[in-house]
Amino acid sequence: MPALPSSLIEPLWDQFEALIPPVQDNHPLGCHRPRVPARIVFEKLVARLVLGGSYTKHADHRVSATTLRARRDEWITGGVFTALEQHVLEAFDWLIGLDLEHLSVDGCCVKAPCGGDNTGPNPTDRGKSGQKRSVLTEGHGLPVGVVIAGANRHDSRLLESSLECLSRFGFHLPERIRVDLDAGYDSKKTRDTLDRLGCEHRISPKGEFIKINHTRRWKVERVNSWHTRGFGLLQVVLDRSAPVQQAWIQLANTIIVLKRLLKETWPRFRWDSRPVKQYQWR
Repeated sequence: MPALPSSLIEPLWDQFEALIPPVQDNHPLGCHRPRVPARIVFEKLVARLVLGGSYTKHADHRVSATTLRARRDEWITGGVFTALEQHVLEAFDWLIGLDLEHLSVDGCCVKAPCGGDNTGPNPTDRGKSGQKRSVLTEGHGLPVGVVIAGANRHDSRLLESSLECLSRFGFHLPERIRVDLDAGYDSKKTRDTLDRLGCEHRISPKGEFIKINHTRRWKVERVNSWHTRGFGLLQVVLDRSAPVQQAWIQLANTIIVLKRLLKETWPRFRWDSRPVKQYQWR
């Protein structure tokens, strides 16, 4: 069973392939073993992201675990994952339009038993090693930025760096921006930070129960659920290197945005490979 349906992985691969930097073969004799096709490695990496597990479990007779790691690092160095996420966000903004006037930020802690970069003792998990993801979503509920840090970092300390992810859109930002936050951000420091950045805010007060569907925060909570429930590799951090951790998150965000983009464009546009039924992306 494929990790993603063909109607989703085919457009994802088309854009990914266009971003892969050209390979320069400088072998003096030209008799080394041929490179494993990029499509095979790409599908293996997507399968690991969705299903989780180690590289050795996803390796087979076509590609080894060492090749998976080497090609992953090669593509990270070439900026493929960063550019892929940027392209899909720009495509959504061009066809549908990103709602950057209504933002939400929230943190999510996951286990990191192997330790490594951006990990720390999780105070909610008996001090075990964990990682925190501070997720920034726009008005449609799509992730537009993720900041990773140790699980012992407070959410409010990651707020400014999370909002700085908007710099990826250049100067095309709305004049009025409102940020919705939960009670964990209810402090004078948070309000001073938002005022300094010129952002309006709506923060749930401490000690009061407000249903999440009465605010816009349910959208960022949904993204956190997509990360941990839809991608097995994001449930538990197994990679120790910060660039690798960020690359997996960028690929997951790309899949989330692309899935929503295809769903939104299906009733509005027509193209040759458009599936007959829309439910294939749900």
